[in-house]
Amino acid sequence: MKFNTSVFLATTLLPCSSLAFTPSHNVLRVPNLQLQTKYMTPLHSTVLKQEDALPTAKSNEEQKPLPGMDNIAMMEESKKSYLDDGFVFGLDGSGLERPKGKQANIVVEGDSLETTPQQVGIVSATFLGQFLFAAHAISQLYSQTDDNVALTAAASLSTLLASYILADFGSGVLHWSVDNYGNGRTPIMGSIIAAFQGHHSAPWTITYRGFCNNVWKLCIPFGIPTVGAISYLAGDEHPLVSLFFVVFCFTEIMSQELHKWSHMTVKETPALANTLQDLGLIISRVPHAQHHMAPYDGNYCIVSGICNEPLDNSGFFRWMEHQVYKMNGVESNAWKLDPELRERTLRGEYQLQK
Repeated sequence: MKFNTSVFLATTLLPCSSLAFTPSHNVLRVPNLQLQTKYMTPLHSTVLKQEDALPTAKSNEEQKPLPGMDNIAMMEESKKSYLDDGFVFGLDGSGLERPKGKQANIVVEGDSLETTPQQVGIVSATFLGQFLFAAHAISQLYSQTDDNVALTAAASLSTLLASYILADFGSGVLHWSVDNYGNGRTPIMGSIIAAFQGHHSAPWTITYRGFCNNVWKLCIPFGIPTVGAISYLAGDEHPLVSLFFVVFCFTEIMSQELHKWSHMTVKETPALANTLQDLGLIISRVPHAQHHMAPYDGNYCIVSGICNEPLDNSGFFRWMEHQVYKMNGVESNAWKLDPELRERTLRGEYQLQK
């Protein structure tokens, strides 16, 4: 039998050599022999090409990866960025984990718990602008009522109350939409969506935020441009319309602070906030805690929470998810977390099961 030098070198000398191979050369091929380098430990950092180390036989056969390499690659590919779909706590491969204790957990790249002058400026300018629009609307209303103070006050307070109730409904629709659809790449709302979808992994993180740091992002969709556009379209002839939407936008911005208070203890929350929670005027701890149970499919309203029960009992959000699915085939994140919820919704069983 003819002595095969390549096989001899590969089987006797190679295990003792100090050659190190790059990951792309994980299989050595010589005539009639395959040697895997899985258990070979390099003794120094010299990197040589495979063809320089040993003679190889040309083959059209595709090289096979090492055992476990496919799984590692899949794990790397499955890790989600806050810019990706599936960046939702509880979904496989989301990359989100619940930290031990109650340490803050930043889920959006570039986000910070530190309040910046820019955030203070944005929030201050937004609230000042909204105050001026509201004052102008009340002034126009006062003129239309022939300077009747009582009538102006009654109309203004009625508008404020109606706007506040609708803002609770609006906060629920907003919360439901950003919890279930979109990602960090979504225009305008991207960072808000990513923050809400990652919020369930460490919900107490919000309590570490100062006021301006907490609410400034909502000044973008509900700030001066939005209020100004609505007031312009309403005109001076309809001051109550302008006032309604000024209060609505202001409340939507404040909803994030009310949300924060619902995650704080009684000792941590301002005394006034505790009183308002006890009176049911703003969202309190127990009702909001019901939202933080997978698949996060109800109790979305975070202003007063008054709209949560009728919305959940009527199955409003399940109906909305069904309509979205029928229009474009997109499934809500709540469906992905709970396949049974998906099946019930597709059968038309919309009412939230408690």
